Amino acid sequence: MDEYQKMLAGQWFDSSAAPLRNLRETARLACAKYNAHPSRGNLRHITRLFKQRGELLVIEPGFQCDYGCHIEAGENFFANFNCVILDSAAVRIGDNVLLGPAVHIYTVDHPRDATQRATGLCQARPVTIGNGVWVGGGALIFPGVNIGDNAIIAAGARVRHDVPAGVTFYG
Repeated sequence: MDEYQKMLAGQWFDSSAAPLRNLRETARLACAKYNAHPSRGNLRHITRLFKQRGELLVIEPGFQCDYGCHIEAGENFFANFNCVILDSAAVRIGDNVLLGPAVHIYTVDHPRDATQRATGLCQARPVTIGNGVWVGGGALIFPGVNIGDNAIIAAGARVRHDVPAGVTFYG
């Protein structure tokens, strides 16, 4: 099993492997092209990376992602300025989702043990955001989290556990 397959399987993987570095470089260049000259036309540099996306999608400048190819964004998706999606695993975003400025979504994690962390290994777990969710500015969503439909995540919240549908989570 190569490092990419390990990453997608949720196993420990080496993020410095050349194929993964090359994929991240492609995403970084696409984000840089869009962020340097943000326009509806240049948005294609980012959205062509996405695994899936709805027709109505707005991403403000400052957007960054690891790979892009693991992001699924539903219809009527809005990401405000300086959002970051580290998509070493799937990131599934439903319809009518709003991300405030500087929202970060992380799927990748590192070992807690310092010796193991020094090896450079990582592990990724998917994140799912349901339909009608609003995530306030500066919120952080951690690996493996599922956020139910119509939930609200308060600005600045740190979301480490699943959030049920319809709940306002202050973190």
